[in-house]
Amino acid sequence: MAEAHQAVAFQFTVTPDGIDLQLCHEALRQIYLSGLHSWKKRFIRFKNGVMTGVYPGSPPGFMVVVVSYMSYNKYHKLDPSLGMFAKLRSELDVTECSVKIVGGVLVGTGLWITIIFIMRNALKCLLSWHGWMYSRHGSVSLGTRLWMLLVKVFSGRKPMLYSFQNSLPRLPVPPVKDTCRRYLESARPLMDDEQFERMKGLAKDFEKNLGPRLQWYLKLKSWWASNYVSDWWEEYIYLRGRGPIMVNSNYYAMDFLYVFPTSIQAARAGNAIHAIMLYRRKLDRAQIKPIYLLANKVPLCSAQWERMFNTTRIPGLETDTIQHMNESKHIAVYHKGRFFKVWMFYDGRLLLPREIEQQMERILADKSEPMPGEEALAALTAGDRTPWAKARDAYFSRGKNKQSLDAIEKAAFFVTLDDTEQRFVEKNPIKSLDSFAKSLLHGKCYDRWFDKSFNLIVFKNGTMGLNAEHSWADAPIIGHLWEHVLSMDPFKLGYTEEGHCCGEPHPNLPGPQRLQWDIPAECQDVIQSSLTIARTLADDVDCHSFPFNDFGKGLIKKCRTSPDAFIQIALQLAHYRDKGKFCLTYEASMTRLFREGRTETVRSCTMETCTFVRSMIRDETVREERLKLLKEAAEKHQNMYRLAMTGKGIDRHLFCLYVVSKYLGEDSPFLKEVLSEPWRLSTSQTPLQQVELFDLVRHPEYVSSGGGFGPVADDGYGVSYIIVGENLINFHISSKHSSPETDSHRFGGNIRQAMLDILDLFQLDKKAIK
Repeated sequence: MAEAHQAVAFQFTVTPDGIDLQLCHEALRQIYLSGLHSWKKRFIRFKNGVMTGVYPGSPPGFMVVVVSYMSYNKYHKLDPSLGMFAKLRSELDVTECSVKIVGGVLVGTGLWITIIFIMRNALKCLLSWHGWMYSRHGSVSLGTRLWMLLVKVFSGRKPMLYSFQNSLPRLPVPPVKDTCRRYLESARPLMDDEQFERMKGLAKDFEKNLGPRLQWYLKLKSWWASNYVSDWWEEYIYLRGRGPIMVNSNYYAMDFLYVFPTSIQAARAGNAIHAIMLYRRKLDRAQIKPIYLLANKVPLCSAQWERMFNTTRIPGLETDTIQHMNESKHIAVYHKGRFFKVWMFYDGRLLLPREIEQQMERILADKSEPMPGEEALAALTAGDRTPWAKARDAYFSRGKNKQSLDAIEKAAFFVTLDDTEQRFVEKNPIKSLDSFAKSLLHGKCYDRWFDKSFNLIVFKNGTMGLNAEHSWADAPIIGHLWEHVLSMDPFKLGYTEEGHCCGEPHPNLPGPQRLQWDIPAECQDVIQSSLTIARTLADDVDCHSFPFNDFGKGLIKKCRTSPDAFIQIALQLAHYRDKGKFCLTYEASMTRLFREGRTETVRSCTMETCTFVRSMIRDETVREERLKLLKEAAEKHQNMYRLAMTGKGIDRHLFCLYVVSKYLGEDSPFLKEVLSEPWRLSTSQTPLQQVELFDLVRHPEYVSSGGGFGPVADDGYGVSYIIVGENLINFHISSKHSSPETDSHRFGGNIRQAMLDILDLFQLDKKAIK
């Protein structure tokens, strides 16, 4: 095989005449080009590190400050060193000109650093003010305009992805009193009078006794650490979980809803993989623009991007760890029970889409059989974590198994060439989308490597999607990558008339490397045990995905209501009709206005929302009264969302107080009870972040289906939704077949009806709905 020869740089034999050395020039050339590529990448990272480290300063700014300072001193004949430089000149016996130049550069550099320090801290103070969030939509006060101008002045020019990290404020620790008060307010609609009085007593006792002591430790951590929540959240919520991460933690993202760029599996994989690698190159070069709010004025934290690629969750006996490599030049590919290592670079450059398609074609054409235990090997990542950790240590810590496992875990990302067909079928929309969602969420339980930061899944008919691990980052981060891929694929990369990637195959490209395994019977038993657990979990998941196209955010805005608040209130109405009761509701919001911020919870089941829902159930309530209650509920929801985003949420603070109590060995009945309450309705909005990439006015068919996740509670629902354009909202619902209380399709019907019923309250022109 050509690739086997080119993998060895030289061969030698010992003869009576000495050593006969045979060099392989092609291999040496590839080594040279690979080294050149690595050094270029190191230089770019070093340069970007310097640029980010001095931001909002810059090298040209440094030159301006130093030259201006030296010119000013020369003109006014000043000695800023107060005679120190003159003394040094006499001691070192150097010319006066040299001393002035060196002294001017040193003092000018100090002045430049001082200016940077002042600008950073001024920007941090400005970004700590969140009054702009309370402005009415469409109107900006004079104070907010002035604040925006100052933010722009102190933000510098041409920021890179990580430029604002040192200027972002730290997440504040809310007062215990405020958190307890807001908790009781959120719990009131879910408790009767007796339960509420009991909980109020527990909260009051905690607030006066144990709470202040725990708060002192949190305050200390908030002064010392970049973020007082994120590291504990990652460790205790994600990495210490010992159950399966498949369904319970991992989430998925879907392809286009109505468009199918090509039906050739290898071609779709070629364009998608190339687009992903281009994104990684932009990320390495810090060429991705920072994410902003408020007309590109308020930057969000970019820390979560750092571990998007070359990252794997490593199982442990008690806690998992996240392994991140600075560099990875290959991907791992799975097809019909076999694993392959595919290099992404040749001749010192990234493979082109047609060349990647060529590699995928070779894998699809490979008819070799899986080795014993290889086909279902990835089921270890789908089952419980402790058996996987023990098996990894016992059977994959040496020899060929370790080398092959390293090839997967150190890959840039994981690709599955799925042998099933999935896509939206207009004649059978419900069944086709439900099947698509289940396949992306868990597949066959052994054909995705659930530990990788993300899996690209390309189906036999050319449809594709993602499955992402949750501990390293939240959904908007992977969503940003996915938007880039979907916009690059049909528009910028494109396909030939036959459906292949543009370009020509490479005549000398070495083929993929088949990974080798030696899996003993004992390990195969562990694999089968994990597969049984994973299949039981997967078979219990009831997925329902549907596009709601009766109306979208365009009409909701005409109702002068926040689209998110509108949908959340509709979910409460739907849930009450579905189960006949209210429940503790989780809505994810982000805290990336702060450094290393991740998420906070909006408890969207409020007293105001419950009052509105009851008015919709009672036939005697007049429309005007329902509208009034709806607006009160929407305003309450918006206010809670603002509080969550600005560090005044409830749940992350209570979680950290609980962690401190465990470290101190203190038992808190209040915290224990609060954190044991199940989230029977867990919701999340998938935001469309890069609107400029998709012209939905001219090409409304290029809409994404969004993504979803598994149910959080055994008797609850998981609901994800994405607002696409002006006239479409896609919903993804999950629950468990084993629960007699839930039915995803029934709940989907209730959501659709609730949306229509709430819109009818506004009595808009029926023509506007069409």
